Amino acid sequence: MKPLLVPVILSGGSGTRLWPLSREQYPKQLLPLTNEESLLQATARRLDGLENVAVQSPIIISNEEYRFVIAEQLRVINKKSTIILEPCGRNTAPALTIAALAASSDEYDPVLLIMPSDHTITDTAAFQSAVNKGISLADHNMLVTFGVHPDAPETGFGYIQTGTALAESGALQLIRFVEKPDEATAQAYLQAGDYFWNSGIFMMRASIWLSAIHECHPEMLEACRAAWQQATIDGDFYRLDASEFAACPSNSIDYAVMERLAANNPALPPGAVVPLSVGWSDIGTWDALWRTLPRNESGNVTRGDVLLHACRNTLAFSGHRLVACVGIDDMVVVETSDAILVAHQKNAQEVKKIVDLLKLQSRPEIRSHRKIYRPWGWYDAVDVGERFQVKRIVVNPGAALSLQMHHHRAEHWIVVRGTAQVTRADNTYLVSENESTYIPLGIPHRLENPGRVPLEIIEVQSGAYLGEDDIVRFEDRYGRKQDVSSATKDS
Repeated sequence: MKPLLVPVILSGGSGTRLWPLSREQYPKQLLPLTNEESLLQATARRLDGLENVAVQSPIIISNEEYRFVIAEQLRVINKKSTIILEPCGRNTAPALTIAALAASSDEYDPVLLIMPSDHTITDTAAFQSAVNKGISLADHNMLVTFGVHPDAPETGFGYIQTGTALAESGALQLIRFVEKPDEATAQAYLQAGDYFWNSGIFMMRASIWLSAIHECHPEMLEACRAAWQQATIDGDFYRLDASEFAACPSNSIDYAVMERLAANNPALPPGAVVPLSVGWSDIGTWDALWRTLPRNESGNVTRGDVLLHACRNTLAFSGHRLVACVGIDDMVVVETSDAILVAHQKNAQEVKKIVDLLKLQSRPEIRSHRKIYRPWGWYDAVDVGERFQVKRIVVNPGAALSLQMHHHRAEHWIVVRGTAQVTRADNTYLVSENESTYIPLGIPHRLENPGRVPLEIIEVQSGAYLGEDDIVRFEDRYGRKQDVSSATKDS
């Protein structure tokens, strides 16, 4: 009988060092940074074709902010999944504990493969081979971690020290975990040859993890069990009980359990390290992304409308406008609709300092792009001025905005593609291409797409106040709250 394997994908990070592409409401795992698929989609497909294993649907651990985008991205690649929403962040150990509780039952005790959603792996075959080695170890009740062969004295990763080989498994004894080192220490690790980068990928049986977390942090297991037992189903999502999960201690898989394995705690199962040589990167910074992507003969990486002259080892991304670079080396230039980043690659780690400044100034560029995704589609605020705002709105086939009204603004809708079904007060009617309609302030209304092609409209808002918190929501098919109280929410 084939062993059961449940992928557990952790998708709660924000990837601030990849600003301005990565934002709080649309982080790096949702972006197509290396090819046409997002990092999340690539992670979900990483086990496709794995032989001799019964791979189950993945469990995705995420939060409120990304739930609809995650569901849509998985739908596009035909991946059924269990999406569990954390009401607050508690790090990776509680996330894994929730996944283990969700995956196990009286009948099943599957092997869990825990993967961050925002990493890249270029050699899928080699990765699947390593997974098969890990499964044989997990079947023998071991806690398995995967260590990446280092090829540089990287100071941005944690390290794992290994010992002797474990029989013929291809795995190594786990000696210890070490924190991100300085450059001299990282160079010493590289020369020693027995240190690996900590990939953040783990594997074990669900019952083995629950037993280990009970031994190390019983209060964490108790809080997670209560949060899972009292979880509610909201459409396609499982919502953990907020008060119970908030009481859970915050800790990482490494600190909570894995470091104690390295101390040879006899109360815990044995640990093992499976080496990885799979083209792995956590793409934590712009220079890491530059090293991951194919480069031309001058070492340059470009995307979008970019022109370079006399440039070397430069990454230049354009999202909306022409980006022209002349005579620069080892630089990062990233253009989005509302922000431009220019940085030297050696200072790529310090992009986070800009993010910190944006937070201090409460600037909107920290949270979202100009283009905002919603469960029904997306909108792009293309122009704004005193008492007016212009949006481009795309509604997916069969989707609908909430039934709502505004106290301070009126709206004009012009259909440029598809057919709109409009509810205005007690009337429902169709608006076709090149036609328009008007929604006075204070009137309940709804926009729907009854067709089979995306509906695209231009919305012109006018009024004394145009904030996104001026929404009174009466009804919503996506289960969103009816009272909108902040500018982070929308129709």
